[in-house]
Amino acid sequence: MTRTTAREIAIQLGFAAAATGEAPQELLDRFFAPEHYESLAQEDELYAQLPDKKQMEYITRLVTLLDEHREEIDEQIRRFSRGWKLERISRTALAVLRVALCEILYMDDIPDAASINEAVELAKGYDDPDTVAFVNGVLGGFMRSRAET
Repeated sequence: MTRTTAREIAIQLGFAAAATGEAPQELLDRFFAPEHYESLAQEDELYAQLPDKKQMEYITRLVTLLDEHREEIDEQIRRFSRGWKLERISRTALAVLRVALCEILYMDDIPDAASINEAVELAKGYDDPDTVAFVNGVLGGFMRSRAET
């Protein structure tokens, strides 16, 4: 399994966590339960392979950090999505933005450019070109503000 696939799974888990309010470990345990994961694999090739130890560590770390820092991450999204309230942003775009900003802010072992590129590419698979441009714009504004400080 590639890091991109693990990231996409983490985006979906982040989406689910935001929707349900479920604690990260409970969500991970339920999601990766063999019978549940096998049923997902029958529906979507994204789940064709169970994450290995390294990918599970990445997914677990990311989902946990998303839960711990959701307010700070959402504040950055609010700040750089000028004129948009979080409620108006598509839930998938919001999940992609949260993962990218989480990686940039709290995961020093992932290059910022990789997080941004992956976010834009993954957004292309879920949303229309205007939303992809929005995701890119929010992340670009965030990065420019960091360069200024």
